[in-house]
Amino acid sequence: MKAKVTVMLKEGVLDPQGEAVKHALNSLKYHEVKSVRQGKVIEIGLEETSRKKAHKSVRDMCEKLLANTVIESYEIEII
Repeated sequence: MKAKVTVMLKEGVLDPQGEAVKHALNSLKYHEVKSVRQGKVIEIGLEETSRKKAHKSVRDMCEKLLANTVIESYEIEII
């Protein structure tokens, strides 16, 4: 079983990397780009057969290590 975790900065938190990407895209004449938020995707292989247990385990991983929950939010997908 695999889990996919998407970590993004929370709304209202400045995203300097996203701004840099937006500026670069605008410089390349992609003027339709008005905003960019950059995050990370983490894929985790699990030796678990229960989707419920896998989700709980990955949620604990996010809370303890994978996401800074003060400034980041995360979404978990069990695949």
